[in-house]
Amino acid sequence: MAEVPGWARAVVEEACREAGAAEPRLAWRTRPGRPTSSGVTRREAGSVSISAGDDPGDQRLTLLHELAHWLAPVPSRGRRARHARARTSHHDAAFYAVAFPLYVRHGISPADALRGESARYPSALRHARALRVPGAEAAWRIHRAALRSRAASRGPLRVLVPEHRVRLVRDGRWTRCRTCGVRVVGPVLRRLRRRGGSHVLLTRELPRSVGATPYRSIGMESA
Repeated sequence: MAEVPGWARAVVEEACREAGAAEPRLAWRTRPGRPTSSGVTRREAGSVSISAGDDPGDQRLTLLHELAHWLAPVPSRGRRARHARARTSHHDAAFYAVAFPLYVRHGISPADALRGESARYPSALRHARALRVPGAEAAWRIHRAALRSRAASRGPLRVLVPEHRVRLVRDGRWTRCRTCGVRVVGPVLRRLRRRGGSHVLLTRELPRSVGATPYRSIGMESA
């Protein structure tokens, strides 16, 4: 574990003082050779952990992103509230209502904030647009145009493996379907473990002029 830089301690102190909130315990480690940083906020542990890359601007943005998690309001009831109290608030409208003003107050320009956030979470552009962050409307339109262009360049879907019952098998740290070999994760895995199901493996071949490997997509259907 590396020593926390003085500027990072100052940002935490000032941001928490502005919000009237207790300061989290800040842990810092370096990742030489990687430009980007990452972080995690654990509310119940009272901590913010940063893995710092080489880019100083991205270090600051990542720290402020995690502080926004620390300072964002937590739902008071229900399953989501229990999850949020244990870890962080999700990247929703309430989160970004805290995050974008925090970025600007601590030296991140709106353009850099939009670029950095949307690179990790494209939905950030939708929230920034609703908050009228300068430049968000144009960035959102460019992103939507790129999505439309990408969709138009794709070829038609065809069935690669017909519909079949999913039989889950372990493959190291992953779980796969025994029949088609596709990796099964997240909510789909939890659902299939609980009540089973079937799926179809589809493939979408790019136009021959692109000269790329076919892109696979998976359709899941419960039995």
